[in-house]
Amino acid sequence: MPLHLQIVTPEKKAFEGDVDEVIVPGSEGELGILPHHAPLISLLGQGVLRLKQGATEQEFAIFGGFLQVRPDRVVVLAETADLGSEIDLERAERARREAEQLLQGGLSEEVDLARARAALQRALIRIRIAEHGYRQAPRRRQPPAGRDQSPGDE
Repeated sequence: MPLHLQIVTPEKKAFEGDVDEVIVPGSEGELGILPHHAPLISLLGQGVLRLKQGATEQEFAIFGGFLQVRPDRVVVLAETADLGSEIDLERAERARREAEQLLQGGLSEEVDLARARAALQRALIRIRIAEHGYRQAPRRRQPPAGRDQSPGDE
């Protein structure tokens, strides 16, 4: 039984469909969700949301929001959700450079410093996903090569 996943932002429905697994950036770390998961509501952090459909994986840059899990459905209400293949790498690189320049400029206000750090983090996540997407889009998971390979080596 697959999970029905919806990823929604204030601007758009970023994804809707059946998936085999969802890995989301929770506020306290990554959460892996499979069919028949216990009901759950959680805050989202920022990072990479990965969804798996058979041998295919897609990645989204997720920034804040909420997650609702039911045994057969997952709803992600995110502030922002950018599909890796749709991220403009040049724009993300430009945002990274601008945030780094602000940080190097010696910001004195705590609020400005926090905003610059958050902007840098968002840019770095988008760059990582976009670069990964350019190498493999959509990515196909490979089965383990043998007994010597540990789960963290995939």
